[in-house]
Amino acid sequence: MKSEYTFKATENDNTDFICTETWTRGDLKRTRFSDPVKLFVSAEKPKPELTSNHKGPALIGNPVVLYCNLDQSAGWKFYWFKHTQNPENEIKTETHSYTISSVSVSDGGQHWCRAGRGNPVYYTHYSDALWLCVTGASPLVSLMVSPNRTQHFTTDSLSLSCERQSDSTGWRVRRYTHSEKVSDCSSGWGSVTGSTCNISSLNTSHTGVYWCESESGESSNPVNITVHNGDVILQSYVHPVTEGDPLTLLCLYRDPKPSNLTAEFYKDGSPLQTQTTGEMTIRTVSKSDEGLYHCKHPEKGESPQSWISVRGASSFSVFSLLSSLMAVSSYLLVSIVLMVKCYRARAKPDELNTI
Repeated sequence: MKSEYTFKATENDNTDFICTETWTRGDLKRTRFSDPVKLFVSAEKPKPELTSNHKGPALIGNPVVLYCNLDQSAGWKFYWFKHTQNPENEIKTETHSYTISSVSVSDGGQHWCRAGRGNPVYYTHYSDALWLCVTGASPLVSLMVSPNRTQHFTTDSLSLSCERQSDSTGWRVRRYTHSEKVSDCSSGWGSVTGSTCNISSLNTSHTGVYWCESESGESSNPVNITVHNGDVILQSYVHPVTEGDPLTLLCLYRDPKPSNLTAEFYKDGSPLQTQTTGEMTIRTVSKSDEGLYHCKHPEKGESPQSWISVRGASSFSVFSLLSSLMAVSSYLLVSIVLMVKCYRARAKPDELNTI
């Protein structure tokens, strides 16, 4: 036999609930108790935390797992969003994890999640945005952005060039935006000159992930471009910063510029520094400096967030030097080898024949 009890829960109902069954047999009256069930009632919607199994950039083609962590009771379904919080493009899972089996350039950018249960569905708040950075293992070409920053004002002009050590012929600039999916510069949002794409007047629809791609399908590292309609942007460089190098961030303002340049700088949503010059410098960058940065002006407002990646310092070796020289000039390589032989011979004449 099944019995139901329906009531409107309030915060006063945060307690254990049990149900009882009573029956009579002859002169005996007996009661059986269920196990207790804890009811948690909150006046505020819960907010999940979105995390990833990747702490740094994910390589193209590798799997990435996202986790929507919610410290609440069971029965939730989970909803996943990429680039925008649009329910029309959500992905629903029964568990709190979502796996991208083979990550691509278009997966780079902001992701959110939320949970829901019941009928009609009761939704939690959206999680904070998680920025997923996707990179190629060893790009053959680099995407160069001018001006060299990730954020730009509307009506600004922008130039994107595919640059390779030898020949950039056959490489094209492509992008991914939520509205247009993957498209080429030649499809109408820019003008093409060789391997360069020029955008004469930016608008917010140009926000997206950009990269270079060859006719055979090889890709450069992706670059996230944000076009902002407000009065403040953050100047941060498009390519990763090397450990040990300095990093300078600058708050830029749309005209007319304020007389007071004081700006607050934030990392991952937390205050970092306040600078009267509107410029912040990290003298020696480490891996712990990687994250989402933005700046805020007391009158002009705040900039969008940009992800700053930090890569390990490159190790120097004679072999890497010789490999680079071979790509430049075989004559110069021979000269270097002869110079090394002469130096060794002068230092240790008896070892000349062993070189």
